[in-house]
Amino acid sequence: MATEAKAAINIADLKLDHWKQGEFYESADISFGALLGLAGLGISYNEVPPGKSSCPFHNHHVEDELFYVISGAGEYRFGDERHAIKPGDVLGAPAGGPETAHQIINTGTATLIYLGISTMAKTEIVEYPDSGKFLAKTNRDGVKPRRFRHIGRPESDLDYWDGEPGV
Repeated sequence: MATEAKAAINIADLKLDHWKQGEFYESADISFGALLGLAGLGISYNEVPPGKSSCPFHNHHVEDELFYVISGAGEYRFGDERHAIKPGDVLGAPAGGPETAHQIINTGTATLIYLGISTMAKTEIVEYPDSGKFLAKTNRDGVKPRRFRHIGRPESDLDYWDGEPGV
């Protein structure tokens, strides 16, 4: 049963998902675009502790992202550059190759809080330049299975005809 979309929500009323991966990745966050009935726009609220990042350095081939810093201080890693960030900063991460790879890192002493806003593609490829991985994924509303998701590395590339009957 689908949840009815709301016209307005307050972040304080939402239950954040707190997670940690290794020593560098940690966040308390929630994606809430769907709660507002926004099928083509993703929105997340993120709280990142000092010294941490909420995601690896990555670039999207299809989706555009925008980040708005609410509080705290940090660094925006974008392509080959690094930018100091503070409350009120708006950060763009357009779709592209490694030149648009991005990552937000809390380099301050307080929790870094920001909104992430993105287009929502039905199919997306994400690359991770630091680790040489890629992610291929789909979101197919109303279709079973709803998602396809595969993480791999280009060096494990198969031939187009690999495993096909009669080949």
